Amino acid sequence: MKKENKQATSQSDWALLKRLWPYLKPNRWLIYVALCLTPLTMFASLIQPFLLKKGLDQHIVPGKLEGLFVIAAIYLGAVLLHYVLEATYTLSLAYAGQRTILRLRERIYRHFLDMAPTFFDKRPAGALLTRATSDIEAIGETLTSGVVSIVLDILMASGILGMMFWMNWKLTILLLFILPPLLWVLALLRRQLRHYFVLIRESLAAVNGYLAERLQGVDIIQLFNYQDEAQERFEKLNRSFKDATIQSNIYDALMYALVDGVGSICIALMLWYATSSWWQGWVGVVSIGLLAAFIDYMQRLFRPLQEFSGKIAIIQRATTALEKIFHLLDDEIRIEDGTESLPSFEGHLQFKDVSFAYDTDDVLHGISFEVKPGEVVALVGATGCGKTTITRLITRMYDGYRGSIQLDGKELNSLSLAEIRHRIAAVRQDIHLFSESARFNITLGNAAISDEQIDEAAKLVHADRLVKDWKEGWEHQLRDRGSNLSVGEGQLLTFARTMAYDPDIVILDEATASIDPQTEGLIQDAIQRIFEKKTVLVVAHRLSTIISADRILVFDQGRLLEQGTHQELLKQDGRYKELYEKGFGTPPAEETD
Repeated sequence: MKKENKQATSQSDWALLKRLWPYLKPNRWLIYVALCLTPLTMFASLIQPFLLKKGLDQHIVPGKLEGLFVIAAIYLGAVLLHYVLEATYTLSLAYAGQRTILRLRERIYRHFLDMAPTFFDKRPAGALLTRATSDIEAIGETLTSGVVSIVLDILMASGILGMMFWMNWKLTILLLFILPPLLWVLALLRRQLRHYFVLIRESLAAVNGYLAERLQGVDIIQLFNYQDEAQERFEKLNRSFKDATIQSNIYDALMYALVDGVGSICIALMLWYATSSWWQGWVGVVSIGLLAAFIDYMQRLFRPLQEFSGKIAIIQRATTALEKIFHLLDDEIRIEDGTESLPSFEGHLQFKDVSFAYDTDDVLHGISFEVKPGEVVALVGATGCGKTTITRLITRMYDGYRGSIQLDGKELNSLSLAEIRHRIAAVRQDIHLFSESARFNITLGNAAISDEQIDEAAKLVHADRLVKDWKEGWEHQLRDRGSNLSVGEGQLLTFARTMAYDPDIVILDEATASIDPQTEGLIQDAIQRIFEKKTVLVVAHRLSTIISADRILVFDQGRLLEQGTHQELLKQDGRYKELYEKGFGTPPAEETD
């Protein structure tokens, strides 16, 4: 098993954005369109205050209205051009942003599908859901109105300052004294925003994880009257999210108010400069047109600065989300795919001195046995003795075993996963059905499985009796987790699913434990007819299932103690006889060894 569990070290915003580039690259031409429109958009915006100055100083103030119409027409054209260019610019970024988050969300989902069960054992489902939903949306927001549009804001601010210097550099210098402390305060606020956005993403993941887990177990919460305690815990997590959000809103509002206030102060200072004789000796006389143009330019200068503070907040949310997402993508716990295949298949399975640990302590200790082609082998023992772990290793849901597991003489981990999953199928006690049609739950969307194969598989396990009660036939829609079916009906569908895929080796991991006696009788009848030419491993507690096996393997605390037929093991007067005399018992709802 490949493990790359990198520590969640903080990365710079620029490093995170560079990692996002491969997802943005296929639509980079839209970014190029937006960048090419930038100078035209700037020109259409910057010329407007200049035209205002010319109209006031050269025509309106001196009363010379001749030529004013031309300036007004150019001004109107510049306004319309600016709106068209800005709309095209915004739409280009929006489309590129949405296509990018589409790819990133698909990459996250593919990552989930490729990970081993151990990956999910360590992470709440709600936290993973947060990565694929709200974190992705935060990134989409910054791509649409954040990082790329900041380029236009910076260029616009530079162009405005350039025009102001060209029109009156002395007055511009006086106004610029206020900018350095403003930028310093904005930098301080930005760092605080980053801190609180990290808290927001973490607390939101905690809320989603807790909510998803409790909703899955809501019947247990109600059964044991745990509602008040569950509500109290949820409220505590929710308050943490609320507090972090409020703090971020406070700093965001401070940034916006600071920029807005400084802009108003600068306009007031210009009016003072224009009317004060104290400054006129150095600055010179400020005309009405120059004053109007400077006020317009100052408003245009502080508008991107104002938006800049908001976009910084958006970028902080996005970079925090990106950091979480890339840490998730960097954390790989996957089953390494083999490269070999089996040109011919017999189904001869061998365990040779196999040991295995989920974490640090071994749960299997030097297990050795073989299952010959066509055999039905039962695995028995108390809960937690290692039976289910063995089935998980055979299907390669878990990896990292020590020793050797061979299938037809080839090491199991050298075979391709597609080969193993095609040859081996498992029917487990815990039934999982999707909120799709009954057809989908049998085929899992595999178009190669025909209607005839579905019908044949259903008849083999007596699941055809279900479709008789559904007027929609196999298109009958199941509710979440098959809640509109009984446990027995759901298990019949999972048996039909296995038969439709026609595996060579079948593992029954206590597959009939939760089924009523009548349904179990139907399945047992089907098993006897279907699996005569297949290799079968049965993890069983029920005596009726065990006695019919060709061989029985007896486990205790991760060790293989005995093996033989039912009669041979009774004569040994060992652990099997002890279990037999106790009736093997009824297993719990779910075995977790």
